Amino acid sequence: MKREVLILCGGWDGHEPKSITERFKAFLEAEGFGVSVAESVDVLSDKDRLMGLDLFIPIWTMGADLPRETFEPLLEAVGSGVGLAGCHGGMCDAFRTAVGYQFMTGANWVSHPGSDGVPYRINIRSRSNPLTEGIEDFDVVSEQYYLQVDPAIEVLATTRFPTIKWYHSTNGEVDVPQVWTKHWGHGRVYYNALGHHNDVFDIPEAWELMKRGLLWAAEGKRIAVEKGLSAEEFKSDRGMY
Repeated sequence: MKREVLILCGGWDGHEPKSITERFKAFLEAEGFGVSVAESVDVLSDKDRLMGLDLFIPIWTMGADLPRETFEPLLEAVGSGVGLAGCHGGMCDAFRTAVGYQFMTGANWVSHPGSDGVPYRINIRSRSNPLTEGIEDFDVVSEQYYLQVDPAIEVLATTRFPTIKWYHSTNGEVDVPQVWTKHWGHGRVYYNALGHHNDVFDIPEAWELMKRGLLWAAEGKRIAVEKGLSAEEFKSDRGMY
């Protein structure tokens, strides 16, 4: 049976959601996935559809201020084993008031000092991990994302701040995670802070990191199904957020 991917495409047009959606869709279809695209956040409330996926990809910068119950089906679907993967603002600057969603993704965006056109380096931090093996440090010219991150993430790559002098500069140098994995229940979560514009993924190292992450996140569903796992063990009637 064909594995299924759903891409949520929309939000702020400046991040070229349609172009990035087309790139991801073409790659995943070539890998044998069935890929569908939704252009409305209504899909977040479709629990049956979400539970049937292998991978959900949000490409939706900022977006509507939605009530938190809107995200409950997605939190449960990923908790059951559905993969979650994305890039740049499409994943970690989506739905800014949805703290449960942010908890699941592993971070939220807070700044990009200098905006677009900043030259900076991506430093690989985990060279023995299959997601980074054989990939060396590389340079990009783009938006450099400063993110507030979950300490539970497994950091695969970082970038060093400050590059552009601003109020944060007086704190000295700090390495901010840019690529990571984490788990949400039985689901695999992958994030890559690159992707301000689609052409960032013309950089071979950037695209290889993204491709590996998409496939890694999707694989978690197969494992969960084989082991008979579900999100039931994580449900609680206590206030969790």
